[in-house]
Amino acid sequence: MRKREGIARVIVMSEDEESTDDIVTEEMLWERIPETQGLDRANTYYELSARIYARGQYDEALALAETARDIYAELGSVVPSDGLAQAYSAIGYNLNQLKRMNEAANAMSKAVDLLRESKSPLAIDLACTLGEWWFSSKEYEKTIECMSECVQEHLVDGNDSGAANDLHLIGCAQRELKEYGLALESFREARDLFKKLKEVINVARCDQKIAHCLIEIGDGDGAIIAAQKSLDVFVTAHDHYRETYSLLELGKAQIVAGLGEEGLNTLDRVLEIATDHDNKDFEFILEIENRMADVLQSLGRVDEADEIRRRIKAVEEVVKED
Repeated sequence: MRKREGIARVIVMSEDEESTDDIVTEEMLWERIPETQGLDRANTYYELSARIYARGQYDEALALAETARDIYAELGSVVPSDGLAQAYSAIGYNLNQLKRMNEAANAMSKAVDLLRESKSPLAIDLACTLGEWWFSSKEYEKTIECMSECVQEHLVDGNDSGAANDLHLIGCAQRELKEYGLALESFREARDLFKKLKEVINVARCDQKIAHCLIEIGDGDGAIIAAQKSLDVFVTAHDHYRETYSLLELGKAQIVAGLGEEGLNTLDRVLEIATDHDNKDFEFILEIENRMADVLQSLGRVDEADEIRRRIKAVEEVVKED
């Protein structure tokens, strides 16, 4: 997923503004508030919010951004809407840092709407950030709606990299909604664009997710091909984290294709990797162990399957929600 930090004017200030910080101190901004009205007052609150956000004091920065928003809103059409948009985006960034994801996305949505209305070039970048936040909030339909607009804008602008990332996130949202056919289309379109750009790792990421979707619709043979492609790339790149998950998809694909023994051996390799860490992901380990038990059961090795299920109960009692 693409990384976005302080898009344009929003929150993080430019180098020119940083040089101004040496002259206009935070104390001077506080002193300016009683002396200013209207737009200047709103801008001062916003500037203070940006400074305090940069220090990581998100509750205080949020309150200042909300005050700026209220003043911009009171001014209405007397001033450009970009000020109100930047205040909403600042509110969104602060709420995001405070892990209030749904509220953050709602605030950013208002910023994006305002910027689209004014045809601001900032709109597309903030819209992509919004899509990622909707996804983090598990609002998958809103993710798809938001990112679909981004895809079209990026394609019109000739930004294939942006469009590929948009399509990848759309595919992830469709997969969460269990719309595996649609997700396959999105991942394949993203893959084509990433391949055009020679982004090897991102092509492999798409292959891994294509394998997952094919498994879900019962195409084991197709899933094996896709999973093996992704695995080959991650092994070559020494990307051990992603290698583990591609290996898991390969094992699941082999099982769906009726290759139980091969799938069992592959899952055993995944289990060895997953348990070879001090900080163990027990939920992931349980997923593998349960799949192995199911395969053993299907192969008639009932005693071995029962032993796995008996053994992992002690872990399940701890990690499973009541």
